[in-house]
Amino acid sequence: MRSVGNHATRQVNIFKRRFVRTSDAEFTIRISDEERDLLDHLVPQLRELLMSTAPTGEVDPMTRRLFPTAYNQDAEDDATYQEQKRDRLLVSRLESLEILETTSRATTLSVEELDAWANAINQLRLVLGTRLDVGEDDETTDMDPDDPDNAPLATYHYLSHLLGEILDVRMR
Repeated sequence: MRSVGNHATRQVNIFKRRFVRTSDAEFTIRISDEERDLLDHLVPQLRELLMSTAPTGEVDPMTRRLFPTAYNQDAEDDATYQEQKRDRLLVSRLESLEILETTSRATTLSVEELDAWANAINQLRLVLGTRLDVGEDDETTDMDPDDPDNAPLATYHYLSHLLGEILDVRMR
């Protein structure tokens, strides 16, 4: 089939990019108020979960992907690692959430702010994916509308897509 008229000479992009690089140091954000509301709703929940993380010992199963085990075969070495690193990881994660929260209504972001968004959105995605027991090979093609996990699963996939858009614009 052959395109006819003006459509043959120009490419039509039906998908609007949510993040656009406007300079070497700045990005424009084009997400809806509903998307911003969702992020504003999720960030405090994750912050509360993170704040319940002890500096040593077992972590909440929901956050296990945010505080990974370094030494699977040696509990003593892993405990030492966790004592040395968990606080730094926690501070870094909380800082990213804070930046996302304070810039969620912004129309432009610096490189550092966009990187914090990527970090925070990935945290949200990892915790939600853990809750839903989502694997890397899980497909989204058959979402059952009667499944009570439908909304959280849709949110997980939305966050994954949003993260992908951020990473894509950062690599350009």
